[in-house]
Amino acid sequence: MNRARLGLLTGTHAVNDLYQGLLPALLPFIALERGYSYTAVSGLMLAAMGLSSVIQPLFGLYVDRASRPWMVPLGFVTAAIGLVLVGMSPDYWVSWAAAVLCGLGIAAYHPPATVAARVAGGSSQKAMSVFSVGGTIGASFAPLLATAAVGNGQLHHSWLLLLPAVVMLVVWTLWTRRDVQNTRSAMASPAHTLKTTQQTNDWRAFFLLCAVIVGWSIPYVTVLSMLSLYVTRELSGSAFMGAAALTTLTAAGAVGTLLGGWMGDRWGRIPAIRLGYLLALPAMGGLAMASSAEMAWACTLALGVCMFLPFAPQVTLAQDYLPRNQATASGITLGLAMSIGGMVAPLFGMLSDAYGLRYTVSTVLCVLCAACLLAWCMRERAYSPQRLAAQM
Repeated sequence: MNRARLGLLTGTHAVNDLYQGLLPALLPFIALERGYSYTAVSGLMLAAMGLSSVIQPLFGLYVDRASRPWMVPLGFVTAAIGLVLVGMSPDYWVSWAAAVLCGLGIAAYHPPATVAARVAGGSSQKAMSVFSVGGTIGASFAPLLATAAVGNGQLHHSWLLLLPAVVMLVVWTLWTRRDVQNTRSAMASPAHTLKTTQQTNDWRAFFLLCAVIVGWSIPYVTVLSMLSLYVTRELSGSAFMGAAALTTLTAAGAVGTLLGGWMGDRWGRIPAIRLGYLLALPAMGGLAMASSAEMAWACTLALGVCMFLPFAPQVTLAQDYLPRNQATASGITLGLAMSIGGMVAPLFGMLSDAYGLRYTVSTVLCVLCAACLLAWCMRERAYSPQRLAAQM
């Protein structure tokens, strides 16, 4: 394990996903200052998260062909520029196009950075967990940073949000100049190590897993995009309380990711996945029935942990369902399947405009119930020692 390189990549992941979290954190301020409806706000989420997830598998195919280390800094810098333009532009459609640019940057970053993190971490699963949680930690700081930079009608100060990307770009440039050869080897695509001939693909089980992930994606993206507005408008909480709830959701997700990986190793992936969905139901129900901002915050804490318990087990299970096409499995589960939540976000925005945010939260609870039921239809697939040897 190259700890220095892994630390650098974890830092870039934190910065990149900071911008992924900054968009939903900016939405309450944009809606308040510009008078956007819930539908318009959800449209910005669609532009960034939905299109980003759809295009991410294509970037993965591009990276698989050759080593492209320059895509790591290009990704998080592009995301930063797009995010700043979202906050600075008073025109909705310019902001929408900027949100697309932000999403493209986020999508371009993940394939090369994940490959590099795997090489830097060697055979350690803990290394990949640290890299993944680095992104979650970055996203968890987004609401507080957004409040500090653009709160109280200061959207014209959105340019301040570019600073983390500039600092990380300087760090990346200095490090790569010092260690050019090692950087190239760290970014080398290990696509040839992912191929296996020992097992067949189980497409039926894989598509069932995709359906479960869609049932996860819709509630998560909806809550992520509406949580601050729900706390401030429906529950009369302060702007700080709304930002704190959003921070809690993402930070609790980091805890849930680590805990889910530990549970998967100890008791198996299917039990970890089922338990996560089962425990998320009362947490989501409590959020829907919350009578105060404090109660919503407590339910958000539980929801973040529970919804992310299945995250790591689902990714590895997808790869084992498609042992001959593991890159495809990762691209679909982390890209296309999760993008459904962003695509349907405007529909739930329209629902919120018509009936209110509390009704929307109750509706996505029903979607989460369906995902929980489907999770009970899934089955484990043994992890092949031969495949493990092929991947090292």
